Amino acid sequence: MSEKLYLDDLYVGQKFVSDGYPLDEAQIIAYARQFDPQVFHLDPEAAKHTFFQGLAASGWHTASISMLLLTQSIPLADGVIGGGMEELAWPQPTRPGDVLQVESEIVEIIPSQSKPNRALVRVLSHTRNQRGEVLQRFRPKMVCFKRPA
Repeated sequence: MSEKLYLDDLYVGQKFVSDGYPLDEAQIIAYARQFDPQVFHLDPEAAKHTFFQGLAASGWHTASISMLLLTQSIPLADGVIGGGMEELAWPQPTRPGDVLQVESEIVEIIPSQSKPNRALVRVLSHTRNQRGEVLQRFRPKMVCFKRPA
């Protein structure tokens, strides 16, 4: 992993790109069995006759993988501490065989008025597949800390 980053190292417009994460049919079905047991996530044959016209990963599965990739690509010294989510959208389904990658950009840094050692960092992130198609768009807010004195 890269050198750990502190608030002092971050700036508006800074971009981060994760490694790729391959997703297969077995992973999609296993996640769905445990967390989102709907036919279009569980049964490739039956899924052909649904809105998705084929097996699709749960949006929450895509979100979980995206969080993994976000934490790996933005190596914050104190970890990625969630301060909320302003947007979460799945413009198209994640499919078996997709390789997910997260691209993130810092869009705003809001210093804390009461705690000068930290700020809220607003990020715009897109999860794309190997064809560059956006599978998820999300706007997390992260609590980031200054480098210790």
